[in-house]
Amino acid sequence: MDVFSALPLRELVELGLGLVAAGLVTGVLAGLFGVGGGAVIVPVLAELFDHIGVRNDVEMQLAVGTSLAIIIPTSIRSFLSHRARGSVDEAALRAWIAPVIAGALLGVGIAAYVTSDALKVVFAAFAAGMSANLLFGRESWRIASELPSRVVTGLWGFVFAVLSALIGIGGGTLGTLFLSLYGRPIHKAIGTSSALGTLIAAPAALGYAVAGVPHLADLPPLSLGYVSLIGVAVLAPVSVLAAPLGVRIAHGLTKRQLAVAFGLFLALTSLRFAYDLAT
Repeated sequence: MDVFSALPLRELVELGLGLVAAGLVTGVLAGLFGVGGGAVIVPVLAELFDHIGVRNDVEMQLAVGTSLAIIIPTSIRSFLSHRARGSVDEAALRAWIAPVIAGALLGVGIAAYVTSDALKVVFAAFAAGMSANLLFGRESWRIASELPSRVVTGLWGFVFAVLSALIGIGGGTLGTLFLSLYGRPIHKAIGTSSALGTLIAAPAALGYAVAGVPHLADLPPLSLGYVSLIGVAVLAPVSVLAAPLGVRIAHGLTKRQLAVAFGLFLALTSLRFAYDLAT
């Protein structure tokens, strides 16, 4: 029986208010740390869905699917802006297109058959790894001055897409790290990686919507499979409006302070999921 069916209006109001608050938190953090993807959205949504009583076995899938749907318009706008400034490595992008789409679909397929706790493990591991890179990594680290072959570059894109679809991120962080390690200037690395958001999020969000259809009875009202339509409609615009506050805070900090702050945020997120898994 749908856990929300007894008081649908009340649950809709509670969900809407929670999403407004989640949007404010997400927007400030996104503006502060220069990200707009699932590294912020997924833990915020997971906490909200847990609070309003979404079943544990579908909570993470709903957070991931909703995050991916929210990423689509933001990533398209970001990519077009970067491309207009010439900050896109066309060769790397062409090598990524097909394998990234295939990897995103595979990631959704895996997510449809694993537990919500398994997804928390993957996200916690990702957050811990990225936190370590931000806290202890060095900009001077390089693997080579040129990208590997088209096949190898494509394979890495495939891996990034599988992981991103599993945990609800746009893949930009992983893509930027990869391109930077192979000598691409940071602006071109960021601009090229911004395309991953669309290539990953669009097919993956559609996949989560389809995969969640058999579980509609366990999901909040206005859910299209594992995508909360009210989550997309409310959180996306609110987070955009709140982002300038985070940007103003960010401009008062140094680049290193921002890296440490985001690293600590990811570390806390990893610990929060680890605590949930242990209790």
